Amino acid sequence: MASLTRRDRHSDAAASSASSITLAGPARLGKRTKHLVGRLAPGDVAILDHADLDAVATRSLAAKRPCAVINCRPSITGRYPNRGPAVLLEAGIPLFDQEPPGTPDLFALLTDGEPVIVENEALRRTDGGVIAPLMQLTPERVRERLDSARSNLDAELAAFAENTLRYLGRPEERALLLDPVAVPPIQTAMAGKPVLVVVRGEHYEADVHLLLRYIREQRPVIIAVDGAADTLLAEGIRPHVILGDMDSVGDAALGSGAEIVVHAYARDPVGDDEAAPGLARVRALGISKNVHVFPVPGTSEDAALLLAYEKGADVIVAVGTHTNLEDFLDKGRRGAASTFLVRLKVGSRLVDARGVSRLYESREKLGPLFGFLLVSALFPLLVLLWSTPPGQVARHSLVVWFRLLFG
Repeated sequence: MASLTRRDRHSDAAASSASSITLAGPARLGKRTKHLVGRLAPGDVAILDHADLDAVATRSLAAKRPCAVINCRPSITGRYPNRGPAVLLEAGIPLFDQEPPGTPDLFALLTDGEPVIVENEALRRTDGGVIAPLMQLTPERVRERLDSARSNLDAELAAFAENTLRYLGRPEERALLLDPVAVPPIQTAMAGKPVLVVVRGEHYEADVHLLLRYIREQRPVIIAVDGAADTLLAEGIRPHVILGDMDSVGDAALGSGAEIVVHAYARDPVGDDEAAPGLARVRALGISKNVHVFPVPGTSEDAALLLAYEKGADVIVAVGTHTNLEDFLDKGRRGAASTFLVRLKVGSRLVDARGVSRLYESREKLGPLFGFLLVSALFPLLVLLWSTPPGQVARHSLVVWFRLLFG
């Protein structure tokens, strides 16, 4: 159970809006944020190792309601304006960076579940001993660092484009566009059918929720990329195919009966565990039926789009896919050659449904405004009608009706 008290304090200009915070809870450590999220409980102190916190990871963290998040690496390095820290602050979850980064090694000093205290920008043991100094990322500090990062965006974009062009020259990348891709012999039929590809991108849960009617009516073949399968199962939807490197999908999803397609990152012999690291996990769960390996360059979401295309999908609806510079930088990618080529190839059948929830959200916000404008437009018309002979008859009829009704 976390305890929390706040007291105003005054310090230098950069930390003028910071407050003295005392937080207590069990430490939960995880160098892979997506693995840590599965073990977090409300009131925990999340300790992670994640430079440039991205929005998808922080939304998952915020949903678990930890009392604090401590990052052993800089949450904003300045390489690009990442949105993750702002997501945590908007959710009311304090975020701290270790100062200096990674020193001392918290993963060596602490055991998972050990009670810790965050107080006066320091991580302490319950006996009061200081484990490591911290720096709280206040809204002012986040804004300053993001402003600085935006000035570096031009250089980052140039490097990203240059790397993309360099990879486009590689024969194995160009083959994605020019040659048919050898897909695994899955049993799920896709030819002539709609296919829904779900990826763990920003707002993808809300997008999936809004597509439930489409799923019920059109009954598309559903390909879940890694952890997106867990979200679909939570909505009562069982994916037909789960594709990825199997590092973020739950055991229940893997055992749900869906066909498993393990993404291999090199054109090595099928079944090579080094080429397809997720295969070992699938085997450890005792799953052997309908398990395939798909060796193809690019990301797992690229592989999912290619699988649907090569299997003859009539239309491919994509949710949560990564398509802009910030998305790729969040994923730590230095180029987008494979994604660029794959979308060129499947573009005639691809419908990108990412962000559909934002459209509905905007419509809901405009609803009261439209209602006000409608009433404002009708008011003069009602006044004129009220003054006409038919309006006077209606008025007298209403008066008689009210008198009879209320005596």
